[in-house]
Amino acid sequence: MKSKGIVRRVDELGRVVIPIEIRRIYDIKEKAPVKIHINENADKIILKKNRHLLEYMVTGKISLQNRLYSGGIVLSTRGAEILFAVLKKKYRNTFQRT
Repeated sequence: MKSKGIVRRVDELGRVVIPIEIRRIYDIKEKAPVKIHINENADKIILKKNRHLLEYMVTGKISLQNRLYSGGIVLSTRGAEILFAVLKKKYRNTFQRT
């Protein structure tokens, strides 16, 4: 991982602000959960974006209606229908029976 060279100070409540540039790169939205790990051997604190198992990949919304597909892809029912229609149209000749 290449260092961005950004320095932030810890405030009186122990908080550190993640710079907007980094939040944009990793798509960390306001109030998003972040895991904090400690690597004692390397004297490091590691932040990891925490995704819910059923977090929709397009909007980030969590719903019990969302479905987890092979490869860790999470789509809403409507999103899966749209994707299927696009793929079916694009590859229609591949799936036609002869």
